[in-house]
Amino acid sequence: MSTTPAAVQPTRSNIAANAGGGLLWAARDTSAMVWRNLTVLRRVPSLLVFALVQPLIFVFMFRYVFGGAIPSGATGLPYVDYLMPGIFVQTVTFGAINTAVGLAEDKNSGLLERLKSLPMNRSAVLGGRVLADTTRNVFIVTMMLFVGFLVGFNTHTNPFKVAAGVALMVLFGFAICWLFALIGLSVANGEAAQAAAFPILAPLTFASNAFVPTSTMPDWLRWWAERQPLSITVRGVRALMLGTEPMDYVWGSIAWSLALTAVLAPLAVRRFRNS
Repeated sequence: MSTTPAAVQPTRSNIAANAGGGLLWAARDTSAMVWRNLTVLRRVPSLLVFALVQPLIFVFMFRYVFGGAIPSGATGLPYVDYLMPGIFVQTVTFGAINTAVGLAEDKNSGLLERLKSLPMNRSAVLGGRVLADTTRNVFIVTMMLFVGFLVGFNTHTNPFKVAAGVALMVLFGFAICWLFALIGLSVANGEAAQAAAFPILAPLTFASNAFVPTSTMPDWLRWWAERQPLSITVRGVRALMLGTEPMDYVWGSIAWSLALTAVLAPLAVRRFRNS
């Protein structure tokens, strides 16, 4: 007795039902993709090591090379205390490049096409990548916090606010990952993703208040530096860790992060479905 192909293969309607079968199905698919991406980090620990190298270079360069040229009176704080929240936020922002490169390489290798052919929630592929990179950011930021203490960084609030500052920058990193997910899906390979990332990262990180006060900048540049999302997040982290900024910047950073996610996540998912 023969079995027809229809009896052993899922129908298109079943695939569609499984792919969009509610929050529980999406959560299971997303957790599977998170585990897959974290497994890569576990098997290739050098990825984490090299992820720490760049922020360490920035810490030592700004702390010991440029820091002596910036008087404490310009910031109202010891420069290392002013600097480290900016380094933390820069670290999670630069870490989002990993999202773009990983997705671009998966696309180039044909993995994304194979995943799209499976009966799984379409948003889980991107959600798993972004959540895995966010988990990675938590680890990196925690390590950078210890590095900051080693070079003289001091918090001026309490441990609960410091933890809230870490959560604030991780939330911002989560939002930025969606931007770089969109970039990774729009280019041909990992090298192109890295090249496309720099024109976005440069005005975000260097034209900001992360490393120096904005008061010395030209008026046109200061307008951007004081209002862009990375600067708002840096001031929010300083408010929580140092107590030197109004708490309004914390809420401003949360608003920016939620707005970026609300806009960029659907665009990235749509790009994935149409690619």
